[in-house]
Amino acid sequence: MLIGCERSGEYRCRKKEFVRKETETRKCGCPFKLRGKPVVGGQGWMVKLMCDIHNHELAKSLVGHPCAGQLTKAEKTLIADMTKSMVKPKNILLTLKEHNANSCTTIKQIYNARSAYRCSIRGSDTEMQHLMKFLERDQYIHWHRLKDEDVIRDIFWCHPDAVKLVNACNLVFLIDSTYKTNRYRLSLLDFVGVTPTRMTFFAGFAYMEGERLNNVVWALEQFRFIFLRRDALPGVIVIGRDLTLMNAVKTVFPECTNLLCSFHINKNVKAKCKSLIGQKSA
Repeated sequence: MLIGCERSGEYRCRKKEFVRKETETRKCGCPFKLRGKPVVGGQGWMVKLMCDIHNHELAKSLVGHPCAGQLTKAEKTLIADMTKSMVKPKNILLTLKEHNANSCTTIKQIYNARSAYRCSIRGSDTEMQHLMKFLERDQYIHWHRLKDEDVIRDIFWCHPDAVKLVNACNLVFLIDSTYKTNRYRLSLLDFVGVTPTRMTFFAGFAYMEGERLNNVVWALEQFRFIFLRRDALPGVIVIGRDLTLMNAVKTVFPECTNLLCSFHINKNVKAKCKSLIGQKSA
């Protein structure tokens, strides 16, 4: 049996496509090594020191150490219960620290425990299959289209109560995409409605394979389907300066007024003014 330092060797990524350049590794090729073998007759072990040199300094704290920060069975149960109660990971970590002041657990291990718990709930289903089961169970309104007959290309869903609000408050809607905020690096198209009391509500969501005109038009067409009356379509749609989304709105909602978001307008004006002022001062 060979026993080496935890920082010996070099890091080897299992999945090359998920390599991230901004991450670091604990591996630094430490040469420390012990060799042990059973004594003839089975009366214990004989240990021989192969190399007693470490090429790194001793850690000042055990916080972040994989072994020292391991979660107990009780802590995993507590994390599972708090995850079901929608408690944030930072608050879960704070609770563990209050129960055990000497705990070396980090927020990364909390995220790993939450992920393991969710995988145990999902069982053998894929994440998309699990999502579809939840949508069916909670009676969400949803549509999707396939790619290669077994891969979902785009998906749109909305809550049944959102359909009621959409048809009751159909004057102004805000549509925008979020970028690179999820693990799949997909764009999430958000549909937000505005009530007469200036409150907002989520009218629907769409995960799209890409941001091409075909994908955005399909998502907007599904959003149009939730309007029960064809004479009560959106009056005003506010979007950012996304040319693809602008063209899609003109295609699907040609009768509505398309406005640009004032936040994006002010941001672009500020950037333009800065460039002009910099040129004159130079």
